[in-house]
Amino acid sequence: MTPTIMIALDFPTGQKALEFLDQFKEPVYVKVGMELYYSEGPSIIEEIKKRGHKIFLDLKLHDIPNTVKSAMKVLARLGVDVTNVHAAGGIKMMQAAKEGLEEGARERGQEEVPMLIAVTQLTSTDEEMMRSELRIDGKMEDVVVHYAENARKAGLDGVVCSAWESPMIHERVAADFKTITPGIRLAGDAKGDQSRVATPAKAKALGSDYLVIGRSITKAADPVAAYRRCMEEMENE
Repeated sequence: MTPTIMIALDFPTGQKALEFLDQFKEPVYVKVGMELYYSEGPSIIEEIKKRGHKIFLDLKLHDIPNTVKSAMKVLARLGVDVTNVHAAGGIKMMQAAKEGLEEGARERGQEEVPMLIAVTQLTSTDEEMMRSELRIDGKMEDVVVHYAENARKAGLDGVVCSAWESPMIHERVAADFKTITPGIRLAGDAKGDQSRVATPAKAKALGSDYLVIGRSITKAADPVAAYRRCMEEMENE
């Protein structure tokens, strides 16, 4: 199955994000992160939804369970399709997030609850940093799998992880546990601040369910053509 592409709208203003989206003549899946959301607030979500696009709201909530639950109720009312938390917050926090999301969806009158995923380790984190700075011992793959197992126990739908970690998530956690993989670059594009990157074709081969692609599309001279190139690369894999 061909993964779904989520275009990372890493723009400083809503105007720039909407001008970018207006180049696409049909709905796409987008990721709204901290920069854009904190700049524009809930109104940017409303504007993007008006254009028919699906939204992954990437705010990586990480706080005490009650605070995260309350925040998730608010986010659910925005009508986003996917949102997330940090798995490092623990099982109780993730369970509270799920409860808040369900309550918010009911209050909004929507039948489908937004998909909830957990961040395992950022794709900018490598094993040396994890051990020396974060004081997390063990291999990267074991830590990622453990966080994913906690997320599944909490009732979440999947995790954010590197494409290279998708196979072990599906093998060691659950085959239907979703993997959302940032750090996707077209061949020849710069890695930027990411450490664990992959091309769209490689991510598909590794079993990623969703690919978060930013600069390879948003910084391209022709973003629509770059998006199509990503799709074609996967379809021809």
